[in-house]
Amino acid sequence: MDRVALVTGVSRRVGIGAAVARTLAADGWRLSLTGLPGYDDAQPYGGDPDGVPALLAELDADVAYLPVDLLDPAAPAELVTETVRRHGRIDAVVAVHAYSTETPLGGLDAAEIDRHLLVNVRATLLLAEAFAAAHPGGDGGRLVLFSSGQRLGPMPGELAYAASKAAVENLVVQLSPLLMPKGITVNCVNPGPTDTGYADPQRLAGVTRLFPGGRWGTPEDAARLVRFLCSPDAGWITGQVIDSEGGFQRHT
Repeated sequence: MDRVALVTGVSRRVGIGAAVARTLAADGWRLSLTGLPGYDDAQPYGGDPDGVPALLAELDADVAYLPVDLLDPAAPAELVTETVRRHGRIDAVVAVHAYSTETPLGGLDAAEIDRHLLVNVRATLLLAEAFAAAHPGGDGGRLVLFSSGQRLGPMPGELAYAASKAAVENLVVQLSPLLMPKGITVNCVNPGPTDTGYADPQRLAGVTRLFPGGRWGTPEDAARLVRFLCSPDAGWITGQVIDSEGGFQRHT
């Protein structure tokens, strides 16, 4: 089956977005990928300067890379339009992108709160709208969003991020009954703590103790769930937030 997916949040090779791209490409999907490598470059964990070219060279698939800044309100529709222009159709959107910085109580900044809401919520909602308009109809449409399990426990150092991702989870409730008649399922993945190279050794060790299996989640764990949700076998699953986090015991 000829299928086309747009995957956001793709820049570092160790990231979830890259793992999703590899997994879907292996299943024969044609892809449009997008990300903002400069955002990762500015983070404490650092970017991956060769990440995008290396990933594109690695993938054995028809792939386009469309770098955009999702702070731009026109960017979501442009991504969907360009995907259809390049590939002739669009069957799935996997929204892995996230904006996250430290926003503790007592140190909140209005502009920083706005950036979280614009990238994580507004861009996701506009992507959904553009995708619904461009989807050819019939069964097989897939909208997969990403969360971080905010409703399961507090994130005191990342209040703006937690609020924005809680809104993303609610988008699943709001959008799923609207898009199912168009043949599009809407689900959200909470992958739990995932080792994408951002945690220092002390944090890695401390959080590992909270996993009954003795390890963090991997980007591939998340990508395998996306593969299932994008498959025909998941056609009757919609409106769900799926906590796929290896039994993570956040209150231990």
